[in-house]
Amino acid sequence: MSDERAIRVMIVDDHALVRSGLEAFLLVQKDLKLVAQARNGQQAVTLCAETQPDVVLMDLLMPGMGGIEAISQIKQQFPHIQFIALTSYKDQELVQGALQAGAIGYLLKDVSAEDLANAIRSARVGRPALAPEAAQALIQISTKGPAVGADLTERECEVLSLMVDGFNNPQIAERLFISKGTVKFHVSNILSKLSVSSRTEAVSLALQRHLVKKIES
Repeated sequence: MSDERAIRVMIVDDHALVRSGLEAFLLVQKDLKLVAQARNGQQAVTLCAETQPDVVLMDLLMPGMGGIEAISQIKQQFPHIQFIALTSYKDQELVQGALQAGAIGYLLKDVSAEDLANAIRSARVGRPALAPEAAQALIQISTKGPAVGADLTERECEVLSLMVDGFNNPQIAERLFISKGTVKFHVSNILSKLSVSSRTEAVSLALQRHLVKKIES
């Protein structure tokens, strides 16, 4: 295949040994061409502007600018460049962060040469490629219920904050300029939404889950 038709690939990894291994892998693929190598995210941003690769194999955890930030920055400037996160980690936060930043693939570094080559080809035409572990992480994220306290209204958050500060219902009513009956209604809703049976449990949970910090901010 001519260089003009080959898929242009950039490698981004802070480990020279990894870059060398990927370079050797690309050299034996007739339809893949290595156009640049970077050792961190900042260098990747600069080289992407200069070389305009089709697909970037991006490590995520690197000194200085990491892969997720680099993907986000490059995607803003060059949305046509496709990214495959190539990492040793399968943490839910990393998977979600990389895909939200704009990566179309997420593979672990123990991927086979054949699967990596096919993932690059798929990425070039806009088809995603996910390691089974990454797909499982996404499933776990999507099936998680809402965070505790996420469904509290603004007023309920205010009442809970005052409960944590030790205010009783009459004091909360006076502070918020509402009736005692309204305070009682809000407190009942708070206990229900937090799945607790007493004010003491609600206050304890609010402190444990940093709900008060969220309210005060």
